[in-house]
Amino acid sequence: MHRSNDGPGDRSTSAGADFLQLDPREAPAGGLADWLARRLRQAIADGRLPVGSRLPATRLLAADLRVSRGVVTDAYRRLAEEGRIAGRGRGGTVVVDPFAQPPAHPAHHHSAPHHPARPAPARPRTPPPAPAPPRPPVSPFGEAPVPASFDALRTAAARIDLSPGVPDLAAFPRTAWLRAERAVLRDLSAQDFGYGDPRGTPALRRAVADWLGRNRGIRADPEDVLVVAGAAQALALVGEVLRATGLDVVAVEDPGSLGTRQHLGHRITATPPVPVDAEGIRVDALRATGARAVLLTPAHQFPTGVVLGGARRRELLRWAADGGLVIEDDYDAEHRYDRPPVPALRGVLPEQVLHLGSVSKLLAPALRTGWILAPARYRDLLVDAKRLNDLGNAALPQLVLARLMDSGALERHLRLLRPRHRRRRDAMTAAIGTHLPGAVVHGAAAGLHLMVTFPGGLTCTDTELAAAALAHGVKVQPLSWHARLPHPPGLVLGYAAGAPGEIEEGVAVLGRLLREAGVPLPG
Repeated sequence: MHRSNDGPGDRSTSAGADFLQLDPREAPAGGLADWLARRLRQAIADGRLPVGSRLPATRLLAADLRVSRGVVTDAYRRLAEEGRIAGRGRGGTVVVDPFAQPPAHPAHHHSAPHHPARPAPARPRTPPPAPAPPRPPVSPFGEAPVPASFDALRTAAARIDLSPGVPDLAAFPRTAWLRAERAVLRDLSAQDFGYGDPRGTPALRRAVADWLGRNRGIRADPEDVLVVAGAAQALALVGEVLRATGLDVVAVEDPGSLGTRQHLGHRITATPPVPVDAEGIRVDALRATGARAVLLTPAHQFPTGVVLGGARRRELLRWAADGGLVIEDDYDAEHRYDRPPVPALRGVLPEQVLHLGSVSKLLAPALRTGWILAPARYRDLLVDAKRLNDLGNAALPQLVLARLMDSGALERHLRLLRPRHRRRRDAMTAAIGTHLPGAVVHGAAAGLHLMVTFPGGLTCTDTELAAAALAHGVKVQPLSWHARLPHPPGLVLGYAAGAPGEIEEGVAVLGRLLREAGVPLPG
């Protein structure tokens, strides 16, 4: 089987931690403890680790960095002797730097209480309009995908679901969520049940700012964070604000997420495609479009799985520094297996990068919780759009999520997910090797899905193959859904939600269908 360079069969495994984007390869020979203490000291000084934030357990951080536990213990000891951190027993090790100041929280000028408008005077009754004729049901794989195609595929009956973008819903941390919810309800006052700040609860905005500092290399003030109803609403609000400010063309990656393009295109006039190669988006092609904004998934590109390379990042940041706006969708950034962490673009050029994140793939889409970090010139406009849209997210789930983030429960959940996802990824790549030996696998080093292409071509379209798979009880997405530029036929296969046996069976169905269609498969 032909594989891309990031497949598990020929990977180069690297150590590294999401926490502060630590990479032990930066340390001088024999100086690991000095290097780690210096990095922690710097994070405390610049606010990425504010007073009260919790450090990872020494055993866990040592395992992430693949160093001896003594290295981490020694670094923690030095900072404790300096008075910067302190042990809190079961509460873990927390920052107590006497020189650091807790983040200030100015008065919430956006949080005026909502007063419902008085009902309008009664009007004379008019006959109700005639009911609209019922819409015909949408086929998941019609002539061209429409927004309802995703709903049709999601609700279609199937034995095995290999759809991308579906996390392991059975792994939701119910016990930790219930524990945090009880604690939140116990501490709430009566006033906390009223209308809140449309930007989000202060507790979650602080927790998100700390999470991004620890795990994504972004220094953010809680005042910069706008809590939204997932990435879908984030794109809708961003599109609305950009168009209102005269920016109605946003370039997008190709191949790139059809759903993302649909959400943005509902409000933006044009979304010109820009090709993606092994290093990520081609900045020369981006310049050629003339677009002043671009939507990217640089940490794990959908659907190819490539990471925006170092030289390409620098070229993109030069484009942004010349007046371009980067909309950074931090898609699947936490889910990595065979590569070191990649810091977010927002941490390098905050006034030219509009950062979007969510917990849909980390916890569950049902929470409908995400965030936006915007350049200052867009911040108030986005808050106004959010206020007029829904007055703000529901407060109770925000407070529960904030407690999970602050307590370290969310990091523990992520550590449990990674080995499970890796086993399922390995089961899918093995099944592809057995049943689809002519396929090329892309994006295996991270994420929750693989992209599979057929360089030798197919005797049917990839959409017809996906439709045949659904008829045999297996859900997949055709690559052509997500590509407007010429591209080999292929499929996008999710592995997070299925057990290894189901994954193997689903891929076997695909292989059988291709053989029946006369597709030549080696072996």
